[in-house]
Amino acid sequence: MTHPSNTESSSPTAQDGAATELVVDLGPIAHGGHFVARHEGRVIFVRHGIPGEKVRIRLTDAGESSRFWRADVVDVLEASDDRTRHFWPLADSLAAWRKGGPPVGGAELGHVTLERQRLLKSEVLAEQLKRLAGVELNVEVEPAAAGDSGSGGDTGLGWRTRASFAVTPDGRLGMHAHRSDVVIPVHEMPLAVPGINDLRLWDIDLRGISRVEVAAPANGSRPLVLLAPEEGTDARRLNRILGQLPHEVSVASFDSVRGEVLQLRGRTWVQESAAGHEYRVTGEGFWQIHKDAPGTLVGAVTGFLHDGGYLLPGSAVADLYAGAGLFTAPLADAVGITGSVLSVEGSPGTSRDARKNLHGETHVEIVQGRVERVLRQRPRSFDALVIDPPRAGAGKAVISQLIESGPRAIAYVSCDPASFARDLGYFRNGGWRLESLRAFDLYPHTHHLETVALLVPAA
Repeated sequence: MTHPSNTESSSPTAQDGAATELVVDLGPIAHGGHFVARHEGRVIFVRHGIPGEKVRIRLTDAGESSRFWRADVVDVLEASDDRTRHFWPLADSLAAWRKGGPPVGGAELGHVTLERQRLLKSEVLAEQLKRLAGVELNVEVEPAAAGDSGSGGDTGLGWRTRASFAVTPDGRLGMHAHRSDVVIPVHEMPLAVPGINDLRLWDIDLRGISRVEVAAPANGSRPLVLLAPEEGTDARRLNRILGQLPHEVSVASFDSVRGEVLQLRGRTWVQESAAGHEYRVTGEGFWQIHKDAPGTLVGAVTGFLHDGGYLLPGSAVADLYAGAGLFTAPLADAVGITGSVLSVEGSPGTSRDARKNLHGETHVEIVQGRVERVLRQRPRSFDALVIDPPRAGAGKAVISQLIESGPRAIAYVSCDPASFARDLGYFRNGGWRLESLRAFDLYPHTHHLETVALLVPAA
């Protein structure tokens, strides 16, 4: 689960003490969900706008020595035809600043039509590919589920099966403002599936808790609420909170520093379903957030490998950064018992989940450890690799190891176009090329997107 950044931001003020506001024309979108504006030669990264608009902005991070400033749109003077009413007032910059404070993070494109959102994400991907990999390519960003075209019934809402919340000093459920320690109380989460909203966590007194994580599987199985207690929170306080949660919900406490998950009621894990398989995912273990993402990504990865003839009965394949085994299980199906699958995951808890999920698959080897260490200690050849690294990407050293292992193809799943483009540059320098690329809007109303690439040796 990802969480908002808690870096401090300054609020520059004019001499009279009022916040500084400027009128600017918005240029293209930049990676990270900002729009580029300029004022007296200074670059300003502006959130909550659309290219071509004339807007009034409020500076949120600006110093005379800063290379660039940051700002939020507070008024639209000349609106784009693609601007629409924001679905969530708390995340609407215009409405929030009229009430005197910043919007919550996590829905920074909610004022833009879904069709334009996907075009903007395509522009970001194309710019990163050209700048970091030297590849000129325009790729359509596809919706997660077939038939969701951005019109009709597709609202881009109700897709998050996982959500992360902060807690206000008086114990109310909240979320952070962007790049801020400010926690804003919330009374709904429109991007979340009904299974999360139906818990009504905003009605609960959460004093003694610093953070709340919720997982509500799309298959309707038992939800899990994870509570991060503050230091000194005793069992009596936890029991009071437990008594306010629906009895059918599993509840656990967790310490993200130590990686400990302790049962309070029910299970410490959730049961997920994808591609004809069941997956146990413990605590904060990684799972794709969008309800349709697992099936979408498995389909794209196996489609690339099948169509290219890289995934056949008897093939030797590896799933790196494998998590609980989302890709490992369908890979095992494809290669059959005459083939082999190596599944590598760094997190001990998630690797244990993979062992349980692939129990009985004798042709699958589950290894817990860092990918670079496992590849170094267990050199072998593969017909194909699947890699799904964290947001920072695989990096130059790992990519060199992947190339040295001599696979015929690599399917690369990425949630960050900048790190993917950088890694693609490393592959190209190593004599590989981009064979195919698909992009998916698995995070509607945010700036994030997911890509699936097929990489093959250039020769």
